[in-house]
Amino acid sequence: MTVLVEWIRKIRRWMLDLDARIDSTLFSTGKGTRELYERYSAFMDRFHVGRWKRWVFIEPLSEAATLGLGGLILMLALAVPAFRETADEDWLKKSDLAVTFLDRYGNPIGSRGIKHNDSIPLEDFPDVLIKATLATEDRRFYDHFGIDVAGTLRALVTNAQAGGVRQGGSSITQQLAKNLFLSNERTIERKINEAFLAIWLETRLTKNEILKLYLDRAYMGGGTFGVDGAAHFYFNKSARDVNLAEAAMLAGLFKAPTKYAPHINLPAARARANVVLDNLVDAGFMTEGQVFGARRNPASVVDRRDENSPNYYLDWAFDEMRKLVDTFPKSYNERVFVVRTTIDMSVQRAAEEAIENQLRQFGRDYHATQAATVVSDLDGGIRAMVGGRDYGASQFNRAVDAYRQPGSSFKPYVYTTALLNGFTPKSVVVDGPVCIGNWCPQNYGHSYSGPVTLTQALTRSINVIPVKLSIALGGKEGPKAGRKKIVEVARRFGIKAPLPDTPSLPIGADEVTVLEHAVAYATFPNRGKAVTPHAILEVRTGTGDLVWRYDRDGPKPRQAIPANIAGEMAEMMSHVVSEGTARRAALDGIPTAGKTGTTNNYRDAWFVGYTGNFTCAVWYGNDDYSPTNRMTGGSLPAQTWHEIMLAAHQGVEIKELPGVGMGTKLPQSPSAALLAAHGAAPKPPDIRPPPVLTKRGADVLVQVEKMLDDAARTVDESAKPAKPVSSTSAGFTESFASALPGASTASTAPRKY
Repeated sequence: MTVLVEWIRKIRRWMLDLDARIDSTLFSTGKGTRELYERYSAFMDRFHVGRWKRWVFIEPLSEAATLGLGGLILMLALAVPAFRETADEDWLKKSDLAVTFLDRYGNPIGSRGIKHNDSIPLEDFPDVLIKATLATEDRRFYDHFGIDVAGTLRALVTNAQAGGVRQGGSSITQQLAKNLFLSNERTIERKINEAFLAIWLETRLTKNEILKLYLDRAYMGGGTFGVDGAAHFYFNKSARDVNLAEAAMLAGLFKAPTKYAPHINLPAARARANVVLDNLVDAGFMTEGQVFGARRNPASVVDRRDENSPNYYLDWAFDEMRKLVDTFPKSYNERVFVVRTTIDMSVQRAAEEAIENQLRQFGRDYHATQAATVVSDLDGGIRAMVGGRDYGASQFNRAVDAYRQPGSSFKPYVYTTALLNGFTPKSVVVDGPVCIGNWCPQNYGHSYSGPVTLTQALTRSINVIPVKLSIALGGKEGPKAGRKKIVEVARRFGIKAPLPDTPSLPIGADEVTVLEHAVAYATFPNRGKAVTPHAILEVRTGTGDLVWRYDRDGPKPRQAIPANIAGEMAEMMSHVVSEGTARRAALDGIPTAGKTGTTNNYRDAWFVGYTGNFTCAVWYGNDDYSPTNRMTGGSLPAQTWHEIMLAAHQGVEIKELPGVGMGTKLPQSPSAALLAAHGAAPKPPDIRPPPVLTKRGADVLVQVEKMLDDAARTVDESAKPAKPVSSTSAGFTESFASALPGASTASTAPRKY
């Protein structure tokens, strides 16, 4: 007991000692802190500024420091996305690819990327080319830190006064940053990233290195990158050898290579070159006398109008190649490649001619100005791609980058979902009024057909049935669940478009691309296997070493739906061509299936179809989303599809279409039936593409029309009945005769035709 009491006393004394020490420490700390604060206050009192001096000097400086700190934090936050672009140690190599493209048979079809061979050092570029570039693009290039503040402010003032974009404020460093890391989209985010990356480039590279990269990497039109590649393309010479007029034309391309490309619009290119010559004089780099000769003798360019490269296809293939190179090991340093693609140039030319001819003949009547098409084999290899009517006028690829409403051509994904969930092609659904909330879909003729089978509904493109199917697919969970199932099936087919959930999704209100839509349809003839669209068959180095091959290294087909469902859908969709809305697409003796699509106000018209060999999607419309003149998918799209697929099937073995079998001959015309009844052998069907008017032929006809008008005007003004035919009229007769194939002007005797 005594021992316990002793321990309790010791613990109490120890705790009292600890408490005393804590109190002493707190007191000493507080006292020391107070003394330090008093000393600090006494020291700061020496700098006290009162009255007017405080408000004039001290307060503004304090506010500036606060705002500066906040601005610094904001700048760091904005800089993070820009600097993420530089995370890759090989950032400089990502954009220096040089690719030569071959068609599927090994024939060269074009190139993309920068020119590697015989790369020209900066000091070897002509002085006039360097001066023309600096005078036009960035006169203070060697004076600023990556952003030309004065130039930017001047451009803002000029554009504000002009009410539009007249001057660009980006420095050469900013433009290089955009070329190396960013896209061409016009957004505030891109401009902010561009500014930060420009400053970053200035810290990593010298001014001469930046200028050299800019001259080598800038896009110069015609599929060329860099001034040396452009000089070879436009003038058939090295950039080392260009004269002042040619240098001015090249320097004028940096602003808008599409608009000022001389092989497309030579007058505009020469006018732009004149502006560059003015800039040389204004900047003090040259005198008016020195540029006078270049004004009087503008540059002449190589005529490349007959060189029809599949540029939309090449742009897409080059993007695919850049993504593919990113998958190669980082230790792989090769940057020059030869790529064999999937394109078939005969099909490509047929697609281009079909679209051009349809738009030339019927575009004005239908108020349609643009079209796009994709032809794919059943492996997903793109045999042809047309991204617009004229690549020279617009490089925007409507087959790959444009999202348009597919209309009823989306319905096969809905019917496939229905078949996967217990429906059959013979299942009956009542075509009658239906509403989801305040939205009530209407059929094309604003009428209803009563009970119809799924096959009949798809053939006649009834709108109400897919909506009712989406409701039925949702069951107790509601239409939203049904639409979710439809989107999941579309994803299995390969549709990657956003497809937001809207009540009108089952009738094609959500947007897709022509490329995805065309290749997704390949799932039907592929017995339910979905494939990936691709342009590249094999990649080799410049020395011929095989690097990558699609059949070995590419993605494999995936079973999206059961084969029997794919067959049932093909059988249902074949009725659309044989007796439904797409009769103009029918191919004689070739099994065909597909679906038309027409959107609200006729803004988009589609036909997407397939055979046992190929699938093809055709879209018509306008870039500004203005409505067409009642164009439906069964009109120009189906006609164009017919012409393209006739050409695509030349010289190939016609394959059976699963679910349909082999094709049947189309019904004979009355004249052919009459000949057959009298024992005359009917002429074998000609499955060649119908003769079409080529662009050159159209130009000749336009020229002839002008000559006829001129001659008629001359006769009306000066000819009298008593006088003989004038010399002008005789000259016209010779000119007209010479314009006819095989005509001779040796004799002017009248002929009978």
